[in-house]
Amino acid sequence: MTVLSRQFRVGVRRTVQHGPARAGSRPGRAGRRAGPRLLRLRGERGSVSAELVVAMPLLLLLILLVAQFALWAHATHIAQAAAAQGLAAARVTGGTTTSGASAADQILTQLGKGPLHDPRVAVTRDPQQATVRVTGTATSVVPFLHLRVHGEATGPVEVFRPATRGFTNPDAPSRPAGRR
Repeated sequence: MTVLSRQFRVGVRRTVQHGPARAGSRPGRAGRRAGPRLLRLRGERGSVSAELVVAMPLLLLLILLVAQFALWAHATHIAQAAAAQGLAAARVTGGTTTSGASAADQILTQLGKGPLHDPRVAVTRDPQQATVRVTGTATSVVPFLHLRVHGEATGPVEVFRPATRGFTNPDAPSRPAGRR
């Protein structure tokens, strides 16, 4: 007896018998005995349930960790945006630390209600530079995991310096003598 396998379009393999069948054999079984296979399956009964008991909590934890990381990244972007907006208000000519803090608080009020908890804004300004720091914690999805969020922006303070008489720029291109 020869056994040939054909693969059909749906991807199902089918066994086709050619030649005379053996006496006592059923079509499609190709002479296999059912005894050892059934005994082997009885010994593994319930193994899929035991595997799922271990695998499903790990899979759910992995999904929660991905969601936790996404919330942390979003909260970090909100903190960074608030720090940049606070810096823009604090570094202008006539800007103060109070104006920088209020600008950062305004952005946090608009954007940070969901993913960013307990935001704190700290603004420092000296004659050369201004710094805005925004800190807080991200919303916790995974129990007992509290991730800190930090956003910081630093830049020079804008100062108006009027041109002085007699100032010349050594890097400027020279003009022809006849033109003024």
